[in-house]
Amino acid sequence: MYNIGVDLGGTNIAVGIVNENSEIIKKGSVETKAFRDSDEIVKDIASLCKKLCDEEKIALTEVRSVGIATPGTALRDIGVVAYANNLPFRNYPIADKLKSFLGVKNVIIANDADAAAYGEAVAGIGKGHKDFIMVTLGTGVGGGIIIEGKLYSGSNFAGGELGHMVIEHDGIQCSCGRKGCWEAYSSATAIIRMTKEKMKECAASEMWNYVGGDIDKVNGRTAFDCMRKGDPAATEVVDKYINYLATGTANILNIFQPSVMAFGGGIANEKENLIAPLKKAVVKEMYGGKLSAELKSATLGNDAGIIGAASLINMF
Repeated sequence: MYNIGVDLGGTNIAVGIVNENSEIIKKGSVETKAFRDSDEIVKDIASLCKKLCDEEKIALTEVRSVGIATPGTALRDIGVVAYANNLPFRNYPIADKLKSFLGVKNVIIANDADAAAYGEAVAGIGKGHKDFIMVTLGTGVGGGIIIEGKLYSGSNFAGGELGHMVIEHDGIQCSCGRKGCWEAYSSATAIIRMTKEKMKECAASEMWNYVGGDIDKVNGRTAFDCMRKGDPAATEVVDKYINYLATGTANILNIFQPSVMAFGGGIANEKENLIAPLKKAVVKEMYGGKLSAELKSATLGNDAGIIGAASLINMF
């Protein structure tokens, strides 16, 4: 038997057929075209699922379930997306719709960050750990919490918004409406902002050469790459960023005490250049003064959402 995982994004829909060993044996993608009606988007999901199955000569009767990793608030118990910021879904019964378009019995949904965390727990860096947390450092800061091998998403399936705990009272404005959220200090967006601010202070910084004098070309790698070249201004940016990241990390570890906490997303591609100094900074803020979990880089990359979505059936 096979399970299908759907990673539904505002730009692309990625679909993968996953075997019983949590391995993707076939995958493909199409543009989401999020400006369209919700049903049209789901019809494209169904068509891509059928296409991949046909190419692998897999009958739909051999598909045990289809899991959908979706942005926004995913009401897993009833298969409804209550709200998704970059998609037209508003209290949309996506599970029932896909069942009708595809003709499969089991369709399960989850928030995309939760699904990615579950994918890492099932087949990635969190495999073998019952209590595991993953944080994604991208445009925002997302997260997923695994407790006793199952996704924790609160009483209303909206839990796990780790990026929106406040770490600086009355701090920088966050897109969510609050001020001082972890996301406003530890996302890729945040380090880009900090990099630009430091460049404006330091006209002699190597970071100016790195971007060819065009501050609009700053990205999440700029400060890290220039730090490795010995630029003091870039080093200040990275140190400041890691300290903010450490504050949120210590908060999460102190509350949940997982055995492993993993980091994914663009900034996490720095791997040990991020993880090693982060460990040192976190220890200083831990209750008891001891690091209680392994801090790791996620390993599945863009496949985490597909594998996690395809594996949701295993929680039932």
